[in-house]
Amino acid sequence: MSTVSNVAQTQTQQNTAPQTSDSAPGIGKEFESFIRLLTAQIRNQDPLSPLDSTQFVEQLATFSTLEQQVRSNVNLESIATMIYDMGSLIAGQWLGKTVTFESSWIPYTGSDIKFTAEVPAGTDHSALTVRDANGNIIWTEKLTPGASSYSWDGRTTNGTPVPVDSVLQFRIDTYKDGQQTGSVAPRVITTVTSVGSEDGTIRVGTASMLSTELGNVQLYDNP
Repeated sequence: MSTVSNVAQTQTQQNTAPQTSDSAPGIGKEFESFIRLLTAQIRNQDPLSPLDSTQFVEQLATFSTLEQQVRSNVNLESIATMIYDMGSLIAGQWLGKTVTFESSWIPYTGSDIKFTAEVPAGTDHSALTVRDANGNIIWTEKLTPGASSYSWDGRTTNGTPVPVDSVLQFRIDTYKDGQQTGSVAPRVITTVTSVGSEDGTIRVGTASMLSTELGNVQLYDNP
């Protein structure tokens, strides 16, 4: 994924973005050479044996094809520049912002993992369950109803600290009238550190060591 990590870098990259020229390299040179050859051929043809009309039409068709290729190449360069500028603009708007997005798997970086949850209306209470990469439950906790956010500091039920860089599975079970009604994934609260394009999709990188498509991200208004 090509990324833009800060506004200053964005400006530097803009200065080195591909430039559109009137004659595209490669195809442009072939196009100019074809014109010179065709002009010389017409100018120097034998008046008693002029250029065959069928052959002349074929050469004109080749000329038209080359012209279209040159124009297409120039247009593609313009589109690429526009996409690059758009990505830089998006980067400037999102870099450094506190956001949330849904993820069941979250890396533990050594800092508290902060998250929120979209629980269904009518839920009496909810509970967090954290599992390690092998599916073993390492922490459970009843969450305070109505809280805007929660955090987990890496504690485990047996007191053993979670190794840094462990990737853990988070699940929030919801309950009503003492019965489990379902489960939801937490929405990680983190900061955008990079914005880039991957296979035509805008993605954001975050301080949580997770990346996601821009469409999955929401601004967090309770930092």
